[in-house]
Amino acid sequence: MNFRIVLVLIVAGFVVLCGWLVLDSGLCQTCRPGTGPCVLLQQTTITEGKESGNSSPAKKQTLEAANSIRFWAGDANDTNSVSLGSIDPRSNFMLQLELSPKGAAISSAVFSQFKDRDPKDPQPLEILSPVQLPDGREVLSMANTSFIFVREGLYLLRLDELYWENMGIEKGADGSQTTSFKAVIEDKDTGVPLIELTKTYIITPGSYLLNCDITVENLTDSEQKVRFNLGGPTGLGREGFRGDMRQVIAGFRQKEDAGGNVVSVGLKTDKLRKAKEVADRRPAKPGADFLWIAAVNKYFAAIVVPVPDEGRKFCDWLADKTGRFYNPDGDESSNSGDETIGLDLKIASRILAKAGEVNSKKTYKFQLYLGPKDKSLFDKTPLYENMGFAHTITFMPCFCCPTCIIHPIAFAILWLMKWMHTYIIGNYGIVIMILVFLFRFVMHPVTKKSQISMRKMTKLGPKAEEIKKKYANNKAEMNKQMMALYKEQGLPIMGFLPMMVQMPIWISLWSAVYASVELRGAAFLPFWITDLSMPDALVRFSTITVPLIGWKIESLNLLPLLMGLAFYLQQKLMPHQSGTPANPQLAQQQKMMMIMFPLMFPLMLYKAPSGVNLYIMSSTFAGVIEQYFIRKHIREKEEAESKGLVATTSKTGGKAKKKKPKPFYKI
Repeated sequence: MNFRIVLVLIVAGFVVLCGWLVLDSGLCQTCRPGTGPCVLLQQTTITEGKESGNSSPAKKQTLEAANSIRFWAGDANDTNSVSLGSIDPRSNFMLQLELSPKGAAISSAVFSQFKDRDPKDPQPLEILSPVQLPDGREVLSMANTSFIFVREGLYLLRLDELYWENMGIEKGADGSQTTSFKAVIEDKDTGVPLIELTKTYIITPGSYLLNCDITVENLTDSEQKVRFNLGGPTGLGREGFRGDMRQVIAGFRQKEDAGGNVVSVGLKTDKLRKAKEVADRRPAKPGADFLWIAAVNKYFAAIVVPVPDEGRKFCDWLADKTGRFYNPDGDESSNSGDETIGLDLKIASRILAKAGEVNSKKTYKFQLYLGPKDKSLFDKTPLYENMGFAHTITFMPCFCCPTCIIHPIAFAILWLMKWMHTYIIGNYGIVIMILVFLFRFVMHPVTKKSQISMRKMTKLGPKAEEIKKKYANNKAEMNKQMMALYKEQGLPIMGFLPMMVQMPIWISLWSAVYASVELRGAAFLPFWITDLSMPDALVRFSTITVPLIGWKIESLNLLPLLMGLAFYLQQKLMPHQSGTPANPQLAQQQKMMMIMFPLMFPLMLYKAPSGVNLYIMSSTFAGVIEQYFIRKHIREKEEAESKGLVATTSKTGGKAKKKKPKPFYKI
């Protein structure tokens, strides 16, 4: 085998891997109804259990009404929104909710502890926001959408077009705030109330978790079979400014005979955008029990947990859950920046007993987590840990390092970073640099072995070429002589195994730095790198669009340029084959790599988060220093061997001694 080709393939594979990681992180991406004072119930032609989850609500509204429309729900007089919580960090509330009476929904949710990415005037970060559809409708989070009577067909009422009555705000002894909305469905002809819906929100200081309870009560003297649909969180911003890391993730618990562990299934934005059928938007895990579903971006999560009925371990009243992709302006490429994702929840049909009986009403309880994807927070909160909220934290596994390898290492690195930041030095930039040098130090023996082996390989090149020319017509003898050469010098390919062993660690460190919410807004230097999750932006200027490729540049980023210098120095110190006449082609490849590496990586990572670039640059410069001393060691060893001396350790006096000749044969 030609091990020079193997070397080129391994290096090329590593370049492709790094390029894939970079591209995967996103290189080039930079009112009241007008129909009157009531909402009418319409009869559809679909049958129970066969409603198309892919049909838009607008299409349902255009279906022919029944011959006699019997139900209606009147609008509330007050259409003003209600606020719970606070954006004042001193209030101890983590969130402020704007609740709209239209659909009794969350119009927006704003953090008190996190700011947005505006470098000039940062404002409290809005995690949930309304989505404006092309037809003029507005989609709000947690809105009751379709309420359905099941009697002689399906009668559908759009409750997200209805203004519910607000019952006021109550404050609890623990500082919590509670508000309720009410809607009553009546017989249109007689005015007799049929169904009452009550929706209650509770927010508590110091917690990212809020409660949402929906009670459906039968007010008639006969049974009513009903069901309804509910919208989930929507309007999450694109925190991953280089690439859209938003996705829908669902958590499941395996059966006890399978270990009872929490597992997750994710649907990325691109898959939701291309989905043609409802099944393509449904995260499913056969043989496991559903726990929660979430819409997430790079740093934050909106997790909906349906609370099981008392005495049950799992929720059995949620009939379906699907993700949804929204493209408000309808552009064909779906990349104008207004795209977002959301959730659809379908509540199973239920027969409500007549008024006054035990089962005449049913309360559906939801818990909603709106907060950072923080592993330490998830671990120290029993509910979050038990439900496996850490599954919302996504890293970047690859073909050579699957999730089962990357996740434990990356989580360990995240823990170490936070511990160092808390107890050693309160600067994440310095923490990253310390981690890089620490890993370099720990892996130095492995790196040294790899460099020595690569050096041997370059020296074997001319000898291997001679054998190939000499035995060009005798493949069997050529292979025999090649194996003898490798056996004499030591198999060079073994030197690449240490490099492969290090890859999971480096990829995990990359992933931990890239996905760490702690780095969001964290400064390294007050005058230069002010946010480790953003490009370093030494100088900002008006946006420049690069011709042909369409890249948009808004700032001069110094870190990628320093990284290019580091890669150049590293390539200069890499072991190269001497004596180019033996293989001019390989020499040409080495020259191309000398040019390609220092140019390619700065271009790919020009708009990468400064924390990632700081890690790569620190690692590369540390590698340059390390290679300098390794090459010095190799050179001294070769000089000693050329003089018939071998290196000794301090245990033998620290001086070189004559190299003993090996016996021709062993006794």
